[in-house]
Amino acid sequence: MSTATEAATEEPHANDSWQAGVVGGILGALAMGALIVAMNEPTIAVAIPSLYALAPPPSGAAGRFVHASHGAVLGVVFAAIVGALDLDSPGEQVGAGVAWGVLTWAVLAALVMPLWLDAVGSPASPPFPNFAVPSLLWHAVYGLVLGGVYAATVDRL
Repeated sequence: MSTATEAATEEPHANDSWQAGVVGGILGALAMGALIVAMNEPTIAVAIPSLYALAPPPSGAAGRFVHASHGAVLGVVFAAIVGALDLDSPGEQVGAGVAWGVLTWAVLAALVMPLWLDAVGSPASPPFPNFAVPSLLWHAVYGLVLGGVYAATVDRL
């Protein structure tokens, strides 16, 4: 008589992926923030903290904190989307990250942010809509880092 023993393998659960989304979102936002500082520092020091009345005066620290917080929240949303679409391969996850970065640019940066900044009376309020090409690059980098970190960590966190 033989006994078959099956090895239990732990499958990642959709509910577990939010941690990878948070980590990827924060690291993506930090990478994006570095590009923003290099290319247009007032965006991080005035526009982003102005969303929450944290500027003026300019505050790079407040801008980075707000931006990293947004990145974390959007990373969790990304994780939910990846789970709902059942994107399992790293290539799919990285591609989805870039697509998510472009979508956040088109909706949040180009449409929502100008209206929000205008509503709070920010001196950094851009025109509406604001489909700025540098911002597209920044958001694509956010998504690339988010997707890459997510793919690398989703099975480990």
